[in-house]
Amino acid sequence: MVTTKIIANKILAYLKHQLSLNELVDWAENTLMSMDYKEEDDSRIARNVLAQLGLADVKAFGLDWEHCEKLMHDLGYRLEVNASEMVE
Repeated sequence: MVTTKIIANKILAYLKHQLSLNELVDWAENTLMSMDYKEEDDSRIARNVLAQLGLADVKAFGLDWEHCEKLMHDLGYRLEVNASEMVE
C-alpha cells in the first residue's frame, strides 16, 4: 500500500535530482494502476496526487516548484529551501 509519506519522498527525490521526471511519472502511473482503491481521505489524496504526477510529463501540465509545493501541502508537508556554500 502506498502512503502519503512514500509519495512525498518520491517528490523530494525528484526535487533533489535523485529521480528523473520520467522515472517519477512512470512510478506514479504504475502505482496508481496497482492501488487498492478505498474511500478513505488519505487514499483519495494519494490518488489525486499520483494522478497529477502521472501527467507531469505532458507539456500542458508540467511539474514546477509551485506545483510540487502544492502537492506536498496536499500530502501534509511543507517544502523549505536551504542553501549551503560550495566548498572548492
